[in-house]
Amino acid sequence: MPPVRHRKVLILGYRAVGKTSLAHQFVEGKFVECYEPTVESTYNKMVVVGKDEFQLQLVDTAGQDEYTILPHSFVIGIHGYVLVYSVTSLRSFQVVKTLHNKLFESRGKTRMPVVLVGNKADLALQSREVRMDEGKKLAESWGAIFLESSAKESQVTQGIFTKIIEEIDRMDNSYGRSTGCCLM
Repeated sequence: MPPVRHRKVLILGYRAVGKTSLAHQFVEGKFVECYEPTVESTYNKMVVVGKDEFQLQLVDTAGQDEYTILPHSFVIGIHGYVLVYSVTSLRSFQVVKTLHNKLFESRGKTRMPVVLVGNKADLALQSREVRMDEGKKLAESWGAIFLESSAKESQVTQGIFTKIIEEIDRMDNSYGRSTGCCLM
C-alpha cells in the first residue's frame, strides 16, 4: 500500500453558513444542533480516495466577511479550500466571492483547488436566496467543483471532502504521474 498522504484543507465562508456543521458531519457522522461560534478548530480524519489513503486535516475557520484580512496561515501550507455559503443567504454568496478573490490574490494568482458548497439545501424550499445555477456558474468561472449540501441531512457531506482531495491531486499531479519537467 502506498504511504499515507497528508492534506490540509481550509473551510471558509460567512458566519453561520454551516462550516462547523459540515466538518462535524464529515468527521463524526452527526449534526450538532447548537454550538458556540467557531474561533478556529482543527479536525483530522483518515480518508481513502481510490487506492490512496489520506490524513485529512480540516481547519474550520471563524466566519469571515468582506473586510476580513486573511492571515498568512490561510495560504501557507494549505492544499485546498472548501468555500461555503448558505443557499438561504445572498449576503453569504457575495462574501464567498470576495473571499475567493482575496485567496487568489494572496496565493499569487496561481490556480488553487476549490470546492464551492451551497449549504442548507434542506431549507431551500422555504427561503432560498441563491439559485443552484448561480452557484454552478460561479464555480465554473473559478474552475472549481460545485456541490449543494445539507449538513443537517448529511447530504453530499462525504463527497465534498473527497472532491477537494481529488482536486488537490488533479492540480498537483501527485498521483504518481510525471509532470514532464526537465532540468537542462
